[in-house]
Amino acid sequence: MSADTNPAHANPAHDRIETLVTSNDIVLFMKGTPIFPQCGFSSTAIAILERLGVAFETVDVLSDPEIRQGVKVYSDWPTVPQLYVKGEFVGGSDIMMEMFQAGELEAMIAEAGIARSAA
Repeated sequence: MSADTNPAHANPAHDRIETLVTSNDIVLFMKGTPIFPQCGFSSTAIAILERLGVAFETVDVLSDPEIRQGVKVYSDWPTVPQLYVKGEFVGGSDIMMEMFQAGELEAMIAEAGIARSAA
Protein backbone atom coordinates (compact mmCIF):
# COMPACT_ATOMS: atom_id res chain seq x y z
CA MET A 1 0.00 0.00 0.00
CA SER A 2 1.67 3.22 -1.14
CA ALA A 3 1.09 6.58 0.45
CA ASP A 4 -0.08 9.46 -1.71
CA THR A 5 3.00 11.62 -2.12
CA ASN A 6 1.25 14.49 -3.88
CA PRO A 7 1.49 17.39 -1.38
CA ALA A 8 -1.62 19.02 -2.85
CA HIS A 9 -3.75 16.22 -1.44
CA ALA A 10 -2.52 16.91 2.07
CA ASN A 11 -3.27 20.62 1.72
CA PRO A 12 -6.46 21.90 3.40
CA ALA A 13 -6.56 24.95 1.07
CA HIS A 14 -6.48 22.61 -1.94
CA ASP A 15 -9.37 20.60 -0.49
CA ARG A 16 -11.40 23.76 0.17
CA ILE A 17 -10.75 25.04 -3.37
CA GLU A 18 -11.71 21.68 -4.86
CA THR A 19 -14.94 21.66 -2.86
CA LEU A 20 -15.81 25.19 -4.01
CA VAL A 21 -14.99 24.43 -7.64
CA THR A 22 -16.89 21.14 -7.77
CA SER A 23 -19.95 22.12 -5.73
CA ASN A 24 -20.82 25.32 -7.66
CA ASP A 25 -21.64 25.68 -11.35
CA ILE A 26 -19.67 28.93 -11.68
CA VAL A 27 -17.00 30.13 -9.24
CA LEU A 28 -14.87 33.25 -9.51
CA PHE A 29 -11.83 33.57 -7.28
CA MET A 30 -11.31 37.33 -7.11
CA LYS A 31 -9.87 40.22 -5.16
CA GLY A 32 -12.71 41.76 -3.20
CA THR A 33 -16.42 41.16 -3.54
CA PRO A 34 -18.88 41.61 -6.43
CA ILE A 35 -20.11 44.84 -4.82
CA PHE A 36 -16.60 46.10 -4.05
CA PRO A 37 -13.98 44.52 -6.31
CA GLN A 38 -10.44 45.35 -5.22
CA CYS A 39 -8.81 45.37 -8.66
CA GLY A 40 -9.76 46.26 -12.21
CA PHE A 41 -9.39 42.69 -13.44
CA SER A 42 -11.82 41.40 -10.79
CA SER A 43 -14.21 44.22 -11.66
CA THR A 44 -14.07 43.23 -15.34
CA ALA A 45 -14.70 39.58 -14.50
CA ILE A 46 -17.76 40.47 -12.38
CA ALA A 47 -19.12 42.74 -15.13
CA ILE A 48 -18.84 39.90 -17.67
CA LEU A 49 -20.64 37.40 -15.44
CA GLU A 50 -23.36 39.93 -14.62
CA ARG A 51 -23.78 40.70 -18.32
CA LEU A 52 -24.24 36.97 -18.99
CA GLY A 53 -27.01 36.95 -16.38
CA VAL A 54 -25.92 33.77 -14.62
CA ALA A 55 -25.73 32.94 -10.94
CA PHE A 56 -22.19 32.57 -9.65
CA GLU A 57 -20.24 32.19 -6.44
CA THR A 58 -17.26 34.34 -5.58
CA VAL A 59 -14.33 33.81 -3.24
CA ASP A 60 -12.44 36.85 -1.96
CA VAL A 61 -8.81 35.76 -2.02
CA LEU A 62 -7.73 38.88 -0.12
CA SER A 63 -9.57 37.65 2.97
CA ASP A 64 -7.85 34.26 2.89
CA PRO A 65 -4.10 34.13 2.12
CA GLU A 66 -4.11 30.31 1.96
CA ILE A 67 -6.78 30.36 -0.74
CA ARG A 68 -5.06 33.26 -2.51
CA GLN A 69 -1.86 31.24 -2.92
CA GLY A 70 -3.57 27.86 -3.12
CA VAL A 71 -5.77 28.73 -6.10
CA LYS A 72 -2.69 29.68 -8.12
CA VAL A 73 -1.20 26.24 -7.42
CA TYR A 74 -4.54 24.47 -7.95
CA SER A 75 -4.98 25.91 -11.45
CA ASP A 76 -1.31 26.33 -12.31
CA TRP A 77 -2.26 29.92 -13.21
CA PRO A 78 -0.28 32.76 -11.59
CA THR A 79 -2.93 35.47 -11.30
CA VAL A 80 -6.37 36.23 -9.88
CA PRO A 81 -9.21 36.46 -10.86
CA GLN A 82 -9.78 32.88 -11.92
CA LEU A 83 -13.02 31.54 -13.36
CA TYR A 84 -14.25 27.95 -13.09
CA VAL A 85 -17.30 26.62 -14.93
CA LYS A 86 -18.60 23.19 -13.88
CA GLY A 87 -15.28 22.39 -12.24
CA GLU A 88 -13.21 23.37 -15.28
CA PHE A 89 -10.67 26.19 -15.13
CA VAL A 90 -11.50 28.77 -17.79
CA GLY A 91 -8.93 31.53 -17.18
CA GLY A 92 -8.49 35.06 -15.93
CA SER A 93 -10.19 38.29 -16.91
CA ASP A 94 -8.34 38.68 -20.24
CA ILE A 95 -9.38 35.21 -21.37
CA MET A 96 -12.90 35.82 -20.06
CA MET A 97 -13.10 39.06 -22.07
CA GLU A 98 -11.85 37.40 -25.28
CA MET A 99 -14.29 34.51 -24.85
CA PHE A 100 -17.16 36.86 -23.96
CA GLN A 101 -16.56 39.08 -27.00
CA ALA A 102 -16.40 36.03 -29.29
CA GLY A 103 -19.58 34.54 -27.78
CA GLU A 104 -17.58 31.54 -26.56
CA LEU A 105 -18.13 32.09 -22.83
CA GLU A 106 -21.91 32.31 -23.22
CA ALA A 107 -21.83 29.17 -25.40
CA MET A 108 -19.67 27.32 -22.84
CA ILE A 109 -22.09 28.20 -20.05
CA ALA A 110 -25.11 27.16 -22.14
CA GLU A 111 -23.44 23.88 -23.14
CA ALA A 112 -22.75 23.22 -19.45
CA GLY A 113 -26.51 23.43 -18.87
CA ILE A 114 -26.31 26.54 -16.68
CA ALA A 115 -29.45 28.62 -17.02
CA ARG A 116 -29.62 32.39 -16.85
CA SER A 117 -30.84 33.83 -13.56
CA ALA A 118 -34.45 34.92 -13.33
CA ALA A 119 -33.34 38.37 -12.16
